[in-house]
Formats: sequence, C-alpha cells, structure tokens
Amino acid sequence: MFSRVLVANRGEIALRVIRACRDLGIKPIAVYSKADRDASYLNLAHDAICIGAEAPGASYLNAAAIIAAAEITDVEAIHPGYGFLSENPTFAQMCRDCKIEFIGPSAESMMALGNKVEARAIAQKAKVPLVPGSKGAVENDDQALEVAAKIGYPVMIKASAGGGGRGIRPVHNEASLKTQFRQAKAEAEVAFKDGTLYIEKLIERPRHVEVQLLADRHGNAVHLWERDCSLQRRNQKLVEESPSPHISQRTRRKLCQAAVRLAKAAGYYSAGTCEFLVDADENFYFMEVNARIQVEHPVTELVTGMDLVEWQIRIASGEKLTIKQDQIPQNGHAFEVRVNAEDPDAGFRPSPGPINDWVPPGGPGIRIDTHAHAGYTVSPYYDSMIAKLLVHRPTREEAMRVMRRALDEFNIRPIATTIPLLKRLFEHADFVNGNVDTNFIERESKSLFPPKA
Repeated sequence: MFSRVLVANRGEIALRVIRACRDLGIKPIAVYSKADRDASYLNLAHDAICIGAEAPGASYLNAAAIIAAAEITDVEAIHPGYGFLSENPTFAQMCRDCKIEFIGPSAESMMALGNKVEARAIAQKAKVPLVPGSKGAVENDDQALEVAAKIGYPVMIKASAGGGGRGIRPVHNEASLKTQFRQAKAEAEVAFKDGTLYIEKLIERPRHVEVQLLADRHGNAVHLWERDCSLQRRNQKLVEESPSPHISQRTRRKLCQAAVRLAKAAGYYSAGTCEFLVDADENFYFMEVNARIQVEHPVTELVTGMDLVEWQIRIASGEKLTIKQDQIPQNGHAFEVRVNAEDPDAGFRPSPGPINDWVPPGGPGIRIDTHAHAGYTVSPYYDSMIAKLLVHRPTREEAMRVMRRALDEFNIRPIATTIPLLKRLFEHADFVNGNVDTNFIERESKSLFPPKA
C-alpha cells in the first residue's frame, strides 16, 4: 500500500479522496489554486501545496505543476478525482514515466475508450449492443449525408473525443444536417482540439443507464449494478438513482454482464462506468465508458456497501479484488441530487458568491458530500456543484419521501441553487412513477420552470 498520495483535484472530490486516504493510513497531500487557498479541507491533508493561479489552465489542468508538486512532496501516487486531468491519457503516462503511480486505468485503455470510434470497435468485439451508426469517423458533411440516409433519420452527430455534452447535435432531417455537422465539428475542435465526428441513430426518449465497474490488474472484473441518470439538463446530470426503475431483472443482468465483457476486452482496470441508452422496449445500446470515478459514485456505495475510492487506491497499489460477483448486493434504493450554485429559473445562470447560511438536512439514510459551509465563497472559476445530497432507504417510495423532506430542510443563502428545481422534480408525477427519459426536463419545461412574478 502507498504511504503518501497526492490529491490532484479540488472541492468535494478532493475531500472525499483525502478521507479515503486517511482511512487507509495513507498521508494525503493536497494541491490548491490561489482561489482555493482558504478551502477548509486543506486542513485535513498531511500537507498542501499551491500549484498556480485561479484559472484551471494555470492550476488543476497544469500537468507540469502537479507533477512538480508530486516530486517535491515525495508521493508514490496521484489520485486525479474526476474532471480536470482524470481522463487525460497523456497525464497518466507522464505520472508513470516519472515513477509515480496514476490511480486510474492505463493510458492505453484510457486512450482507446476515450476515443468513441475506437470504443465502439471494442464494444463490437465484446458483443455489446451498439446503436446503428457509422463504422468509423465521418470525414465531411457529404459523407454524413450518406451515412444518415443509410441508417435513417433522426440521427445524432457526436464528437469522437467528446464529453460533457459538447460536440453533440441531434438532426431530424437532411436539410439541417450539413449545418449541424459543421457546428459540431467546430465545437469539438475548440473543446477537445479534435474535430473527429461520427454519426449514430438517435434513440428517441431513451433512459440513460450506467453500470459501475471495478477491475484489477490480475484479470478480475465485477460490476456493482446500475444507476439511472436520465434526469439531465443540457446533457449534464441532475439526479441519479439505483436501481433503475422500470428495468426488468433480466435486462439488468444482461446490461451488467455486457459492461464486464467490455471492460475485459479493453484490458481495463480501476473503477469506471459503462454507459448505455435503454429504449422503451428495454433494448440497450453502448454509449461510452467513463474511465474514472464518477460524481455519482456514492449512489452505488449506498446500495452495495462498498467504498469505491478506497478500491481505486487498493487496485492501483496492486491488490486483487477480494469480492466475487455473487457477493455484491443491491440493497434498498438510493438517490443522489446535485446541488449546484446556479439559478435554474434563469437558464441555469451561475451564482457564485459567499454563502452566509448553510443548514444541511439530517436524519436516517441521509448523506451529504460537500466542501461548502457557512462562510464559504463559491468561486466563479470552477464547476458550480457545491454539494451532493443522497438518500438511501429500503424502497424507492421511502427514499423519495425522505429526499423531499431533506430538500425542504436544506437551506443555502443568499446564492441561488438548483434546490427549487429538485423539489419540483421530486413532486412531478412522471418522475414519481419512474417515467422519464433524457429529454424529460426540456420537454416538461413549462411545468418545471414556472414564469416569475
């Protein structure tokens, strides 16, 4: 096991990793930007080192500064959290070239699965169902017209190196395809420095279901069941739950087994998720692999009783998985909601600034992962998420009731947050009955975003 680990991230995930390290007897070393120099979680680290100015490019995305901090503090490994450099194969290889273990998958499998065209090829080899689409990259808009005509409209244009909802365009007819193709390509080039695109059949009103995976370096891989992440805005998740409602046990088993096959075919190790679209008839199709710990990993921790961050660290240190597939339970029902410093009634406008009042909910079955507190100032430089509120109860109905109560108790002032929207979602009849899909929030915008007085 490692004795010292650098935590190359910020906010709630940095705090989560610091705690996991301390639970394992590891000395966690934190890094911070000038904007985060007063972050309270830095006090829980064994040591903390400033890596640059406020902008992410000067700090948390500055690979050279992070490697330098690791060398100065004499760590054996780096945990990248999620976001920033967590899915950057070049950074993963830099770490290992410097004799520092990267707590995550290999650079090779990260590169293969991070390229969506190559990931589709691996999925096909593993006999994982794929959405009908182009066999490889689509080079230009004329080729895009040919592919779309072959698979039939509507289609989805996707960036091969995409993520976070960028470089994605739904197209419903031939007239708009060329324009959407060029826009997606331009967006992908700016966001990812890679304008490679491919085209898939657009699955209408799908559920977004992901399977949590753990795999070690000794060829062992298990799934930790599935999470439903269908409630999204602009391709960004707002609510996650496990188990997924309205999926049969037969489909659940097939979905999870397919994810394990894909992980083994890719030579994957560490924690990761395999993401699928599931249609109304419970046909499922591979979408992508997230080669890192997910924001919503606590949902799985609650229903399985396993510590995913601890297992990431154990796997990186060379340990074998000690739990068999049939020993992993799926107990009760868990929800996670993301509390963001945004005004949902103003187009999700960011709401940075000081928090004067911070009154979190409590009671049985409630978990809050956060770095925020009364007196904390939300920075305009980083992601707007300030807390993850989770509820775990024996049934979905019970978990939903407790979540409503918890949201009523959660008082954050004076900044705007997503709490009012989350309250409306948990009262909406379709969500209560589990009848949602990835376009639910946009489709129900009139009821979810009432006009202001």
